[in-house]
Amino acid sequence: MANPNVQQIFTLFSAWKTHLVFWLGAIFVGLSSVALTFGSELVSTLFRELHQKYLIYSFLFTPILLTFLAWVTFTFFPGSERSGVPQVKAALEPSEAGLNKPLLSFRILVGKLFLSIGGIFAGASVGLGGPAIHIGAALMTYFGRFANFGPHYLERGLILAGSSAGFAALFSVPLAGIVFAIEEMGRSLEEKTSGLIITAVIFAGATALILHGQYVFLDNYPTSFPWGKAWLIIPVCGIATGVMGGLFSLILLKGGPFLKSINYLSPLKIAFICGIIISILNYLSEGATAGTGYQETKNYLFNAQSMSSEYPLMRMLASIATFFIGIPAGIFVPSLSVGAGIGANLAEWLPIAPVSVVILLGMTGYFSGMLQAPLTSFVIIMEMTNSHDLLLPMMATAFIANGTSKLICPIALYQGLTQNYLSAKPNEQK
Repeated sequence: MANPNVQQIFTLFSAWKTHLVFWLGAIFVGLSSVALTFGSELVSTLFRELHQKYLIYSFLFTPILLTFLAWVTFTFFPGSERSGVPQVKAALEPSEAGLNKPLLSFRILVGKLFLSIGGIFAGASVGLGGPAIHIGAALMTYFGRFANFGPHYLERGLILAGSSAGFAALFSVPLAGIVFAIEEMGRSLEEKTSGLIITAVIFAGATALILHGQYVFLDNYPTSFPWGKAWLIIPVCGIATGVMGGLFSLILLKGGPFLKSINYLSPLKIAFICGIIISILNYLSEGATAGTGYQETKNYLFNAQSMSSEYPLMRMLASIATFFIGIPAGIFVPSLSVGAGIGANLAEWLPIAPVSVVILLGMTGYFSGMLQAPLTSFVIIMEMTNSHDLLLPMMATAFIANGTSKLICPIALYQGLTQNYLSAKPNEQK
């Protein structure tokens, strides 16, 4: 007969094991976000130096390196390509789909981390939000397997916790991380895991904040929005950003099957052609279309006159080309710079509202139109810019953009991309 004291200790340990794994995993998710940020900043600075000194770097090195990174992705890290959010959403589906292990493996984690940074070094338009979400989900799932969790936590709680923690840690937006988990990833939080998910977001966010500070948080930003005709900019901005976001999503969803239908275009040929397009865009924009777009977003917010009116379109094209290359690359932060540019242009063409406010509305609307996730869009912009006074205008813009986008692209971007992983094996997705 087992010793009662030993039995009690074992029961207590089993009860706390779940919490310990979530907490430890969340800390590592925060560390991975810091690694992504530091790595991206280092190679982004290096790229800009090379781009300014050597013209051949953009027109020769960029397409060659991007093609090489695409080959490495397809050959050694299938499943790590592009944003990573569709892979996480596919892994959240019932386990009989057989997708959880290959899409959230340690191998995918390594590929996502290093290839995302490599894409920035090559000059591609690479956001870190999607990779952070994918890495977070993979890390948390890996910890769950190591602790021998049951399938319930493995398939739902751990994945949701890791993805939302990665999102929150990278952007320093804990509330948006939770909203993202509900709206885009899980659609609902179960009572048994909701507390653990929220705790994981806090641990990961605190880890990233302590080590690196706030990534895209813009404090003390002027956000006064006068009553009157200035409010007419809300539907204008919502419709304009919704149209652009919907077109962007439609191109990504329809462009892949179209390119595959062209027999003489192999994935590596597509990567090389897209690399040349990116090189041209980097040259025309003086390197502004490369990297995450974080600096360009700050430029718009603090000195919009320094940015060209063509930038939003060029950044959109660079993001589209990067997507079709197939390397690990997110679209969140680049989309914020696109939205900021659209807002700045609208403020110049229709000067009825403060430029700073219209830029924030543009960021909110384009993010919402692109992902068709209005709640996440206005919460993340509000948290990043400390613009709580604009809650109602941002919310209205987000939902107008969302409705407009659906008229152009009825299927949400990540919903459509997720179907590719549910209907085929990961190593067939290029």
